[in-house]
Amino acid sequence: MGHRALIPVKQLSAVKTRLSEHLTPEQRSTLVLDMLHRVIDALHASEVLECISVVSADPEVLERARRWGVHGLVEEQPGHNQALTAAAHHAIHHGATTLLTLSADLPLLKGQDVRAMIDLSASHQVVLAPSRDGTGTNAFLARPPLAVPYVFGINSLQHYVAQARALKLDHTFYRQLGTELDIDTIEDLQLFRHYDQCATLVNR
Repeated sequence: MGHRALIPVKQLSAVKTRLSEHLTPEQRSTLVLDMLHRVIDALHASEVLECISVVSADPEVLERARRWGVHGLVEEQPGHNQALTAAAHHAIHHGATTLLTLSADLPLLKGQDVRAMIDLSASHQVVLAPSRDGTGTNAFLARPPLAVPYVFGINSLQHYVAQARALKLDHTFYRQLGTELDIDTIEDLQLFRHYDQCATLVNR
């Protein structure tokens, strides 16, 4: 199968600083770990992945990841994109043919979202899941891994599209609430709570 997933996670002491006026450092850490757990559950539920790895320099994050049934990879290189590149090489060495890299803060992600992106990779070498504002990239699938270098950061979606076009790689977009809603601001958090509460009521 060769489908693998990577989830990068920052040091807990540095997460979600834009929420610092509303949440304590402990609350922000708890929020990130809860969202990570939800993302891992969705990846497991997809039943299409050979391996799931969390990449972090934070020992607590790695310990939780292993407890939740995925691999914990110690961040080998400083910097987000450099660390992901090193982790991608590790995945390639272990047989990855398709690599899905996604944010840890996608609390509404579902297994069906993951399956849909993997399905799209059968006919597209690059699958991009934009953020809600259309500038960032919340999930990035490459077949083969590193077909397009990592360029996460400001306006990353535009950079990924430009690179895919320059390399003449077929690319497409996946747009669903589960991949669009990442949590950076208090408005994002309130929106998540609204949808999460609605889902809870529907599933009762």
